[in-house]
Amino acid sequence: MSKDKLVIFDTTLRDGEQSPGASMTRDEKVRIAKMLEKMRVDVIEAGFAIASPGDFEAVKAVAEAITESRVCSLARAVGPDILRAGEALKQANAGRIHTFIATSPIHMQYKLQMQPDEVLEQAVTAVKKARNLTDDVEFSLEDGSRSERDFMYRIIEAVIDAGAGTVNIPDTVGYGEPEEYGEMFRRVIDSVPNSDKAVFSTHCHNDLGLAVANSLSAVIHGARQVECTVNGLGERAGNASLEEIVMAVRTRRDVFAVETGIDPAHIVPTSRLVSTITGFPVQPNKAIVGANAFAHESGIHQDGVLKHRETYEIMRAEDVGWHTNKLVLGKHSGRAAVKARFEELGISFADQGEFNAVFQAFKVLADKKHEIFDEDLQALVSDAGQEAREVYQFEGMEVQCKTGQAPSATITFRALGENRTASSQGSGPVDAVFKAIEKEVHSGADLLLYSVNAITQGTEAQGDVTVRLERGGHLVNGVGADTDIVAASAKAYLNALNLLESDARPHPQRDGV
Repeated sequence: MSKDKLVIFDTTLRDGEQSPGASMTRDEKVRIAKMLEKMRVDVIEAGFAIASPGDFEAVKAVAEAITESRVCSLARAVGPDILRAGEALKQANAGRIHTFIATSPIHMQYKLQMQPDEVLEQAVTAVKKARNLTDDVEFSLEDGSRSERDFMYRIIEAVIDAGAGTVNIPDTVGYGEPEEYGEMFRRVIDSVPNSDKAVFSTHCHNDLGLAVANSLSAVIHGARQVECTVNGLGERAGNASLEEIVMAVRTRRDVFAVETGIDPAHIVPTSRLVSTITGFPVQPNKAIVGANAFAHESGIHQDGVLKHRETYEIMRAEDVGWHTNKLVLGKHSGRAAVKARFEELGISFADQGEFNAVFQAFKVLADKKHEIFDEDLQALVSDAGQEAREVYQFEGMEVQCKTGQAPSATITFRALGENRTASSQGSGPVDAVFKAIEKEVHSGADLLLYSVNAITQGTEAQGDVTVRLERGGHLVNGVGADTDIVAASAKAYLNALNLLESDARPHPQRDGV
């Protein structure tokens, strides 16, 4: 029996970016978009074009770089937003404008201060305006899961008549429950006269931990597009996780009458890339992409898996990209081999000088560790991109630790082109390094998070450190990688300071579905 196509709409670059401290630069968005394209994601929501000049340039850059996937920009249901989105998508091989307005009583009364008829008229006007700019328009009913059904039917029928080819009913605040949320889609499809002229989409937040369950329930009841993010990244508790949606549909073919076009072999590499760029580590017990997702410690489980894998494994680790990236390069690898591997990972360089800088960093790393993995290469590119826009640059350090004595650190870093050296003691070597840096920079920032993860396996693996700083309500995540955890920590702290001091990662507008 043939199955319906389930459209995978990835909003990591837009809704995922709204996680505090997770904003991405234009080049970082392009890198992630290329991996999503390689994964064969159907629609990539690249950003909110009117939110800032940086977001506009990022949407434009993704639209120009992507040829296989459809590129989308979010826009409120107002003229300037829609025009800005259309401008950003001009060069897209296939573009979509995604416009929205709130439809729940609480949002219409307190946020919009508009009557339902006014909201309906504005929605129709926005869809028509967007339809004049592109042949692919999506309309979202913000806070759809708390909207009154009769008004929902009216506005959906009207926007479809106006030209919306996709209608999204999001669970904006994560309030939905799978049975009622799924049933809502069935009733909408049955009650709206022209529902056959549109694809219905689900977009769920994870405030109650039900985003994936709600999304899959919507699919069972007729939704044919799922809006999701890599690693479940998103504001508050996050969004529905792309990898969980895709693998649930793939694994439970007996339940879901749909299939995706996703190539799951790129799931884990894409997860690692998003984690490296945003500084949001993946918890070990995360489904599909967590380090423990395919690990078995129980003797009973180990025995069963050895006898017959399917006793305890419902998926193959290699199908989603685990264990496929063995040793690829080493200290004797030449420029051509290194560059070819970067190209296979979807990473290109603006010029020879940019590649030369990364290649030199590769050689330094290859002298430190015997095995170079794809994740190491991703980290090298991230570090190189940071250095290109840094106010502060790590140069070197000396740390002394002895049982019974307070650790001390001396660090040298460049600040606006000048070398600075500072020393301090601390409760541990990392604390000493951070205090030494603050002696010179006096940032006034508060340290909210310090996290260490191994990029690859083994004792010689690079450590990936995330540092979250807050100053004046502005949150940033700094990241750093090194085979020396203390050095990685220093790099991450300096990177966070750079983000506080620059506009390289504009704070995204927090209005959306």
